[in-house]
Amino acid sequence: MPNDLGQPDYKVYRAGPRGLKARLRGEEDELRLGPSGPDGPDYHRYRAGRDGRGPSGRSGRRISWKRVVLGLVALIVGWVLLSFVLFMISASSQSNPAILAPAKAQLTSGGPMLTSANTVLILGLDNRPTSGVDSKEGGGANTNEADANTDTIMLWRIGGGVSRRLSIPRDTLVNIPGHGEEKINAAWAQGGPALALQVIKQFTGLQINHVIVVDLGNFPKFINDIGGVNVKTGKICSSISGGAADGGFTLDLSPGVHHLNGEQAEILARTRENSCNAASNDLTREAAQQQILNSIKSQLLTVHTFLHLPWAAWDAPGVIQTDMGGLTLMQMFVASEIGGSAPPSLLSETGSTYNGEDVLIPNQANVQSQVAKLLNG
Repeated sequence: MPNDLGQPDYKVYRAGPRGLKARLRGEEDELRLGPSGPDGPDYHRYRAGRDGRGPSGRSGRRISWKRVVLGLVALIVGWVLLSFVLFMISASSQSNPAILAPAKAQLTSGGPMLTSANTVLILGLDNRPTSGVDSKEGGGANTNEADANTDTIMLWRIGGGVSRRLSIPRDTLVNIPGHGEEKINAAWAQGGPALALQVIKQFTGLQINHVIVVDLGNFPKFINDIGGVNVKTGKICSSISGGAADGGFTLDLSPGVHHLNGEQAEILARTRENSCNAASNDLTREAAQQQILNSIKSQLLTVHTFLHLPWAAWDAPGVIQTDMGGLTLMQMFVASEIGGSAPPSLLSETGSTYNGEDVLIPNQANVQSQVAKLLNG
């Protein structure tokens, strides 16, 4: 509009707020008006260009190391927060499955795992899923977990800086209430998780705080999320469900340390008969399973796992069925890192036969000694 000084009309445009990218580059709009007005010598209009220099050639504000650090911290926090939310959502749909409901009466409440040790029972069932490595078993394979046997029985003392494990061979001969002397792995099929827990508590004298049932169908996916596992083995010649030639799966390993993907890790975890080593049995399989668990724990703090953290967080609860909710599961994973890796520990027993079957006869004094070591180190 006209002014009293006879100067020509002009319009003043006010720049909108700079975008986030522009601010990170240090770009600004500044309008400084001195006493002499917009045409005076002390009037400056400045905007940094792409090269960080204004029209007059002066340098604009460049990206500082503090801004870079703050940006990286914000990105890391956001990535971890996203993973935590995904883990909690996934865990809420996986925890407290109906099949474990009857077993809750057999569980004893434990303290927070970050500050106190809990005893967790890990069970692996021999039922077969409808897809993946375990689906190639053939027409006689059991796909109903209610009728399954427990191929894997592992006690984990975890929390308060402690991480120790003890595996119980599936062929251990025990007394199953209402059924007499039988292999310990038959308790689940005869009375579900409640009877399995009762038998294991009776056999070991332990109070059990939580139970985890491993779902082998989702096991390979989670292993791949964290970038595989490193396991040291002897010579392995394993064929699952007839081997690759018959539509099954084959694992051939030379002695040494191997990096295994999810499918290979599952085959190793299931390998009981090794054609390259006639001495292989349930005990060697359980030792391999404990190695895999140690390697999973080691992989959780790798760069690969961090970059794939949301995927791993989403898939982790799907590997298990448990009485634990999301927060307790998260405590368990943190406690496992704090407690370190436990060497494989197997219950020592004597081979024999009973009712025409191969069994392992436990020595009760030895059982109590190894249980005491599990509890007290």
